[in-house]
Amino acid sequence: MSDETGTPEDQAGSARGETAGGGPRPEPLRFFGTSWVDHDHGYAARRAGVAAGSLAAAVVSCLVLRFAYDGLRIAGTGAFVTVLIIAMFAICSALAFRNTWEGFGRRHDPQRQASLRGLLAIGFVGSLLAYFFRALTEAPGEKLHREEYDKAREEYERRSSRRTGAPSRRKRRR
Repeated sequence: MSDETGTPEDQAGSARGETAGGGPRPEPLRFFGTSWVDHDHGYAARRAGVAAGSLAAAVVSCLVLRFAYDGLRIAGTGAFVTVLIIAMFAICSALAFRNTWEGFGRRHDPQRQASLRGLLAIGFVGSLLAYFFRALTEAPGEKLHREEYDKAREEYERRSSRRTGAPSRRKRRR
């Protein structure tokens, strides 16, 4: 199920693909569709919604983790296990934050992401906080997509400017 909104024409294609009308198409972002290109169609409201939603999810997640901590304390597992669990969530959240934050600026290696899947799942609070902080300045991932889209547009302009007409209509010299 897609979270993107906008018209089907806005969502079709990617920065690397070209349309029948000519030129590359922007790649849609989750929750933003292609509104990030011109900052239209409720872009500011979507950014505010993403920021508020990710912060609310992080707060709720911390409350759930607090209940888990209380469960460990009630179970009497001991100080070592409690410290180990707290350290695991703290370290995994920090690594997930860093990984998510870096993902907004460059594409990740799919094999590395697959190997980090468990760690990122444990540190989900860090990923939520990265989304919150990035949404305060731009749509999460907008910088990367804008660079790729601008590069694709420049390449398209360069390719299309070299063409000078239909070769079949040129007169042949004898």
